[in-house]
Amino acid sequence: MTFDEAVKAGRVHVEDALALFDSLPAVDIGSMRGTWQGREFQTGHPLDGLLASTGWYGKQFIDAESVHPLLFYTEDRKTVFPVDPRKWPSPELPGPVAPHRAVVETGQFKARLRVMEYRGRLSATMVYDDRPSLDVFRKVDGDTLLGLMDAREMAPYFFVLRRDPEAPPRLRP
Repeated sequence: MTFDEAVKAGRVHVEDALALFDSLPAVDIGSMRGTWQGREFQTGHPLDGLLASTGWYGKQFIDAESVHPLLFYTEDRKTVFPVDPRKWPSPELPGPVAPHRAVVETGQFKARLRVMEYRGRLSATMVYDDRPSLDVFRKVDGDTLLGLMDAREMAPYFFVLRRDPEAPPRLRP
């Protein structure tokens, strides 16, 4: 199954998503720089639908040491703001994230990029500062990545990132 076929299908089995992920080339850290708009890659995971329903925009990679792992839209969807992964997701903050901005926003970078081996291949991997999970990336094309969140005792969670040269401005806290 190709990436385009999987996207058209709308939802794929996790085994097919893993086979697709494994077939894609590795990503180098230098090519990660920029702001990326994200969307979910549905596999029947318990988290499917969470990001879309909460106003998730994507991720921002400044350099290997400076990563905003979670960007969310403001309520007017004209700008985005970085969220502290320690504060979201949270059962106390249901629904869209924007109304909870005062509680979840951060001005600090909350992740780093490293090259790590995953499923037999070295590739750019986002390491959260305060969460026991990794986001591993594979290259679909120069502006599209397939991401896989790997966390202990959880099935792989997939998402797609597309480089956004016209990304909404990021608000300063």
